[in-house]
Amino acid sequence: MKNADILVLDFGSQYTQLIARRLRENGVYTELLAYNANLDEIKAKNPKGIILSGGPASVYTKDAYFCDAGVFSLGLPVLGICYGMQLMAQHFNGSVEPAKHSEYGKAKLKLVNKHALFDGVSDDSVVWMSHSDKVEKLPQGFSVLATSENSQNCAFGDDERKFYALQFHPEVAHSEFGAMILKNFSKICGLSSTWNMGSFAKEQMKILKDKLGTHKVLCAVSGGVDSSVVAALLANAAPKNLVAVFVDNGLLRTNEAKMVEEMFKLKLGVELISIDASQIFLKRLKGVKDPEKKRKIIGKTFIEVFEKEAKKHEGIKYLAQGTLYTDIIESSVAGSSKTIKSHHNVGGLPKKMKLKLIEPLREIFKDEVRALGLELGLSREVVYRHPFPGPGLAIRIMGEVTKERLELLRKADVILREELKSSGWYNKTWQAFCVLLNVKSVGVMGDNRSYENAVCIRVVDASDGMTASFSRLPYELLENCSRRIINEVDGINRVVYDISSKPPATIEWE
Repeated sequence: MKNADILVLDFGSQYTQLIARRLRENGVYTELLAYNANLDEIKAKNPKGIILSGGPASVYTKDAYFCDAGVFSLGLPVLGICYGMQLMAQHFNGSVEPAKHSEYGKAKLKLVNKHALFDGVSDDSVVWMSHSDKVEKLPQGFSVLATSENSQNCAFGDDERKFYALQFHPEVAHSEFGAMILKNFSKICGLSSTWNMGSFAKEQMKILKDKLGTHKVLCAVSGGVDSSVVAALLANAAPKNLVAVFVDNGLLRTNEAKMVEEMFKLKLGVELISIDASQIFLKRLKGVKDPEKKRKIIGKTFIEVFEKEAKKHEGIKYLAQGTLYTDIIESSVAGSSKTIKSHHNVGGLPKKMKLKLIEPLREIFKDEVRALGLELGLSREVVYRHPFPGPGLAIRIMGEVTKERLELLRKADVILREELKSSGWYNKTWQAFCVLLNVKSVGVMGDNRSYENAVCIRVVDASDGMTASFSRLPYELLENCSRRIINEVDGINRVVYDISSKPPATIEWE
């Protein structure tokens, strides 16, 4: 188990993962644990500081969340954010009460005195609030560090024990000096900016080499950046142990299989075994409409195909895959957040597997994976490909997956990518794809009535995939995409554009 510089105990806030993101950006390795992690699990990570996240509960209600009280007896600096602040106040016999008015959005921070936690932070800077409770009375030993218009105890602390609390969320971009405040807390913990993708690569390659020994590892590759980086790590750490396998599940984009094979051979120099398993995947998905069932069927079938291939090679003990921290969080394997969707490589895996998992990227986010890929010498073309989900087009088809519906979606998707690349917008966006909706609409084509399928275009901007906003594409570009899809793809007569952000929506539709 890797040590963490700072541990974040997750009380269910939608912003929790951003705390880790901001600290990692400053070179401080940070991990999330569920709020109810036992003290031994916390100690095993050997942290230098602990952060208590925000959350949706109230500390004075029956459904309140509480961490192990021993957290405050470890002799470590502790920072409480929003709910974490209120929990700290109540634990030390302060007073937490419902606020007269809930406070959401921007507020001005008024600094009371100079303090290390606010070093470099301007007075009257903007911070982001999201709470309906407030600390009315401070616990003994704590003093006010900052106020806001609606909160006399907006920030407080106890320098002797190095316990600090913030009513606002420093982790969100709306808090002007939020990243600086988190960096200052890491300095209070005695930490410096030493963690980066170079050190991560060296550490992971040593771990992989020691773990594999003489055993071989089957690396599941899709052609996406995640699996490509895993393959590159293994190729650098233990090239003789690597068996790279690509499975065509019949849910890929046009010419995807050929592109993946060429990329691994020509750009990565890794020998690739290709398996066409499209028939079995499509057979098992027949009649299935529920997105969670789709993901679980796909995850289970992938494992069966990999295990069957592993029997053909002597000494394969492990299965390596490109699971990211994002997948772990959204599948509710880390922290206390609710399951958003079961990623095929996490919640979609069968409970019993013959192969043991190796997931060297499970502690890092997508942008960190890309930085790692460049560190390992992968080309920018490979590293900055738009993400493509493991379940493929199955989760971009609303309802049942059939060969006919797959073909419609593939044709529309090709047009979208062509238009984005020719206009220069492909590299300006995080991800772009089409979704085949499970509705039909009336149209007029060639003076005749049509009743055909509708397609949704989804293009987003993001940094790590945990949050995203829709891309403001030029109307002319959207018009070209719509015109070409309707004119060139028989069976589609309507195109719409998705302008929702994540949250509340997810990037993929299923």
